[in-house]
Amino acid sequence: MKHALLMGLCLLYLNCEQAPNKKEVDLVQKAQWIHLKATPLDTHDDIDVSNFTDTLNYSSDTKTQVNLPKMEAGGLDVAWFVVYTQQGPLNAEGYKKAAENAQAKLDAIHRLVEQYAPDKIGLATDRNEVAALRKQGKKVAMIGVENAYPVGLDTALVKSYYDQGVRYMSLAHNGHNQLSDSNTGEFDGTALHEGISELGKQVIEKMNYYGIMVDVSHPSKASIRQTIAHSKAPVIASHSAARALSDHPRNLDDEQLEWIKTSGGVVQTVALGLFVNKKKEDAYRKVRDSLLKINPEISKDQINAQQAPVDVSDFVDQIDYIKNKIGIDHVGISSDFDGGGGIEGWADASETFNVTLELVKRGYSEADIQKIWSGNLLRVLDSVQAVAQQLQGK
Repeated sequence: MKHALLMGLCLLYLNCEQAPNKKEVDLVQKAQWIHLKATPLDTHDDIDVSNFTDTLNYSSDTKTQVNLPKMEAGGLDVAWFVVYTQQGPLNAEGYKKAAENAQAKLDAIHRLVEQYAPDKIGLATDRNEVAALRKQGKKVAMIGVENAYPVGLDTALVKSYYDQGVRYMSLAHNGHNQLSDSNTGEFDGTALHEGISELGKQVIEKMNYYGIMVDVSHPSKASIRQTIAHSKAPVIASHSAARALSDHPRNLDDEQLEWIKTSGGVVQTVALGLFVNKKKEDAYRKVRDSLLKINPEISKDQINAQQAPVDVSDFVDQIDYIKNKIGIDHVGISSDFDGGGGIEGWADASETFNVTLELVKRGYSEADIQKIWSGNLLRVLDSVQAVAQQLQGK
């Protein structure tokens, strides 16, 4: 099925208004082949439990950027479904509500793979399970937790999340919590712990012990530095970009990129306009909003003709930068679909092939593309799980 659908992508490309030359055809065919052999993996796809019911779920083409038909159409093999919890009050009631939210999303993911579409998608927790599911012709679900706020004051929940398939977790999101300061402190000049708290250190230790990757995409710079110093295993940034190309506090400066490289980790470059190219995204939004005030019925194509949006080329500029700065072994890909992500050319999972095509256009080898799409991330997961085995004395 993946072969047939990607052939359709190629035919669609060839049927454009201006006929491509042989060089272009060869390039697309080369990209097709590489995409088929790779294991395209996206480390950040948000979910809403309302899309995980008996009558509405990802087995059909829901109005979401990620679902099984879109994954099939674009050749996206692995989606990390994210258990996101908005930051709330640091008290018993807040922790309780956060834990309930997280558990509802974990239950939803399990319903998808166990009840709604077990013949189409399965849950994986390591490299071998990913390979086994692909061999069966199935798509792969993996689970990450965005914001460890639901852990509350009970580090025992880390083991519960591990048992339910969680294989990465970030300490914080937008707002300081009981474990870590957030990057949002840069906006208002505040900090709660000047990095990570003692409880945050305990959670990192638990994650190392069980084999959960520590995600540093949202914490503050001080928190990232302290997290890497405290962790016995490599860390990941599940959905970040280079600040040198897009000056946003959520992005990683060159020093932070080096820290992640030194840890043995990987930066999963995120396809979210503001993080890919803030200047271009700001300019686009200004023009779009102005045109919509004049004509609420104006089409997206008409807006794009006035101001180019952030696109796949800009996204691969970020990959280029991170690769050149810290090496091909430390860069990967994420979308942040259904959480604000999506750019022109990779607006949803059905357009995943376009990223591979752009990488091929820029001269990336098949081996390099396989590393970027999944090899690097799975290598880090291997390392984290090896550390866990050592800590458990196995």
